Amino acid sequence: MRRPVARRVQAGLATAAVGAAICVALPVHQASAAAGSASGYATQNGGTTGGAGGQTVRATTGTAIHAALCNRASSSTPIIIEVQGTINHGNTTKVSGSSCNTAADKIELKEISNVTIIGVGSGAVFDQLGIHIRDSSNIIIRNVTVRNVKKSGSPISNGGDAIGMESTVRNVWVDHATLEASGGESEGYDGLFDMKDNTQYVTLSYSILRNSGRGGLIGSSESDRSNGFVTFHHNLYENIDSRTPLLRGGIAHIYNNSYVSLNESGINSRAGAKAKVENNYFKNSKDVLGTFYTSEAGYWQASGNILDNVTWSSPGSETNPAGPSMPSTTSVSIPYSYRLDGASCVPDIVRQTAGANTGLKESNGSCSPQTPTPTTPGPTTPAPTTPAPTTPPPTSNPGGTNLSIGAGSDGSSKASGTSYGDVRDGNLSTFWSPAGATGDISIKWSTATSVSSINIREASGSAGSVTSWQVLNGDTGAVLASGSRAGVITFARTSLKKVTFRINSSTATPKVAEFETYA
Repeated sequence: MRRPVARRVQAGLATAAVGAAICVALPVHQASAAAGSASGYATQNGGTTGGAGGQTVRATTGTAIHAALCNRASSSTPIIIEVQGTINHGNTTKVSGSSCNTAADKIELKEISNVTIIGVGSGAVFDQLGIHIRDSSNIIIRNVTVRNVKKSGSPISNGGDAIGMESTVRNVWVDHATLEASGGESEGYDGLFDMKDNTQYVTLSYSILRNSGRGGLIGSSESDRSNGFVTFHHNLYENIDSRTPLLRGGIAHIYNNSYVSLNESGINSRAGAKAKVENNYFKNSKDVLGTFYTSEAGYWQASGNILDNVTWSSPGSETNPAGPSMPSTTSVSIPYSYRLDGASCVPDIVRQTAGANTGLKESNGSCSPQTPTPTTPGPTTPAPTTPAPTTPPPTSNPGGTNLSIGAGSDGSSKASGTSYGDVRDGNLSTFWSPAGATGDISIKWSTATSVSSINIREASGSAGSVTSWQVLNGDTGAVLASGSRAGVITFARTSLKKVTFRINSSTATPKVAEFETYA
């Protein structure tokens, strides 16, 4: 498939001396005071807290970062790694241990959980050395610069991605990072922020991505559709040829980003993907939204965006630009709360807040930069939010009439041989299953109906397979309840036309025999 490369900026970024000394991680007796908390989809699926509550160590080499991971009691023991200085191939080696799985040519976060990496002091620069997250969960990366990571030429690191995630990754928050290259594929570079092979619940916020052929992707091929639930907000994309991002399948929420000089294409929703694109500012760019380089369509819901000197290609067999008016082709419900800045102020607020070494400033939703109040990291388990998780739910049946009988139902892709109607037929021997381990099933009515509880009955032999769920108001996308076991779920009485049970994770293919609803 065509991957055009237009103009390049040869940034001439200096390569740090490879002979830098290797230092050991030094314990810090008091916990780091890292301001702010995760946002977007990283708040879902149990939340993203990184190493909160764990030991804090200081690292000035890549080897020290690996040593800090390997010196933990287990691969899930929380840890905060404060990084200062330049990390490169000369000071990064493989470290072995029972709580880690590291490598010599990259910062390897593999088969681990509950880790925060944060730049401190004069800053943290990962020079020609990428950060690789694989088979891991609950990871936070903040206030770092990653530059000039190549997939070919010398040195070789991380397949060319500045930050890359793959192979069953969950809950990653990357914030106030600067990710940059000095060219495109022909110069040896690949993506700046890539997610593939079952990566979900990720947020990229207040970051800069620039001077690269490829901004990033969600899904490595048209068949890699197991990724999604990714939020991009308050980021600057500057002088990028394409993929801001490229989305294959899954759902992305893209808001309040500043785009400058997208040379060939921008947000590329394809292969059934859905993107909610709101209040972004696009300037001096081409084909900023649509389906490109494929005939497999993607979809978008666009609103509040500003187009400043944007040009559009003519539609073709592998080109479906959203412009010039960018009408929506789908609708996307967002399960978390967020504050939208007006699109007109996005370039200014992003300029003041995005990137490493900007003081972790954020917007308050009124186009005004704020410095979050420092907070001591809390427990690794996020504090309950409204609505509180229901764990475990009661097993007794709610009283009254099952309102699902005679109602309608729909949901996400269903497994072969199952039906949406099986969840409202009163028959426990029939059931609905999603096509994968996650999915949505909904009960709906033609007129508004008051509901205060539901009962999710799993089919015989599958009880307990659902391990994380949300109940959503299908009309607004608001979260009514969340928890970790199916059964009877209660929430504030709500008048709605549609209620959705969203399965966020499961130990086996879920089988919902009945989705009962009660007033």
